[in-house]
Amino acid sequence: MFYTYISTNEFYVLVAIVGYFAGSIPFGLILTKLAGGGDIRAIGSGSIGATNVLRTGRKGLAAATMALDGSKGAIVVLLAHTQSVDLAAVAGFAAVIGHNFPIWLKFKGGKGVATSAGVLLAISWPVGVAIALTWLAVVALTRYSSVGALVSCAVLPLWAWLLSNEVVLWLAVILAVLGIARHHENIRRLMRGEESRIGRKRAG
Repeated sequence: MFYTYISTNEFYVLVAIVGYFAGSIPFGLILTKLAGGGDIRAIGSGSIGATNVLRTGRKGLAAATMALDGSKGAIVVLLAHTQSVDLAAVAGFAAVIGHNFPIWLKFKGGKGVATSAGVLLAISWPVGVAIALTWLAVVALTRYSSVGALVSCAVLPLWAWLLSNEVVLWLAVILAVLGIARHHENIRRLMRGEESRIGRKRAG
């Protein structure tokens, strides 16, 4: 096979590059433009993710964005997992980085919630299911997508420690730190009482 002709380090780099470019596909931006919704970056938080797409009032479009953003993370992980869990972790992390910092959009992307969920479901489905249920429970209680994401990030390493292996645990820690960092503006809005709830069209 192809990977037998290159070094291990080169193969890791190749997997990371593929993961990054797969993750960098801005489905939220593409779908909203195709649907005649304009540039999603011009409304709400300016993010290209599903939560901001939901602010357009098109729930189906937001659901499709979430599914596609999750799928791009899951697909690269599943492909890399055929070789090793280490490669799967590299591919998954690269996909999240691609989503958050896409080269096509001057490195201004989303927050990586759906893509991280897809990565986790693919690399360790018990962890993925646990974190998805955590997010759903918190959002149902608070109506804040950002709070659901922040709480999920906070408990993600615990779920990984309880339900998976060391590689997934390290990936979970990195994704959790990255996820919280990407929500720094949401944290400030929450502290000021200006964060918008799901179901409202208030910008944020």
